[in-house]
Amino acid sequence: MNLFRTTLLLTVLTGLLLVAGQLLGGQTGMMFALVLAVVMNFGAYWFSDKIVLSMYGAQEVGPHDAPELYGIVQELARRGNLPMPRVYIIHNDTPNAFATGRSPEHAAVAATTGILRILSQEELAGVMAHELAHVQHRDTLISAIAATIAGAISMLANMAQWALIFGMGRQNGQENGGSVLGTLVMMLLAPIAAALIQMAVSRTREYAADARGAALCGNPLWLANALRKLELGNRRIPMHQAESNPATAHLFIVNPLQGNSLANLFSTHPPIEERVRRLEEMAYQMRA
Repeated sequence: MNLFRTTLLLTVLTGLLLVAGQLLGGQTGMMFALVLAVVMNFGAYWFSDKIVLSMYGAQEVGPHDAPELYGIVQELARRGNLPMPRVYIIHNDTPNAFATGRSPEHAAVAATTGILRILSQEELAGVMAHELAHVQHRDTLISAIAATIAGAISMLANMAQWALIFGMGRQNGQENGGSVLGTLVMMLLAPIAAALIQMAVSRTREYAADARGAALCGNPLWLANALRKLELGNRRIPMHQAESNPATAHLFIVNPLQGNSLANLFSTHPPIEERVRRLEEMAYQMRA
């Protein structure tokens, strides 16, 4: 069901991109939007992991550099029959973590120094199990594609704005099958619709990663307790790097944009309370 929902949402997002191109430039605009999506998705497939790790200054570590973190990831990868991902540490006091990479064979997990400081070994195992669940489900690639298409739609909206400023919509509207009204609608509503669809894609995958991660680490309460601590920690110490790069917020296990009310409105993360409730229910069912 999660796979079906994600496929449907990505299809709608792609269709929205093509409609935006059509409204902006008719048949030519639609072809431009399609080419733009292909190029951006190619870049996301091959380089998204390198870009985001570099963006946050992540440093790769081995078993001697961070024995506890590396050992936890190694054991969880063995349990999940996954290739050992590269392990990174981000020197940041905000407690958070994420996974990236186009496939399980090219995956990486990253944790901040803040998360290593406040979580117990069991809670850290719950968080890393959640991230490895994303790797196993190939959510890292799905999220990168969703973010890329949403970015392309926003780019077309910006182009529409400049087209209206310079009168291109009025001059070429009838010839290209578009209209000033259509361009205005696309410029205003398409980015919002894209953000909502991207949010729905991400939220769907978060619930699935919570469930799989809880099973992988063996105790849903480890992850539930970690989520409570992480939400509080992100409220107390916002991640300013994420505020500068909001398109990467969906990668983290909890929303790093806690202090931004607009960002919370379009949050790519489900409510922590609901995630914890589901995990506690899962723990109860495992004991029954």
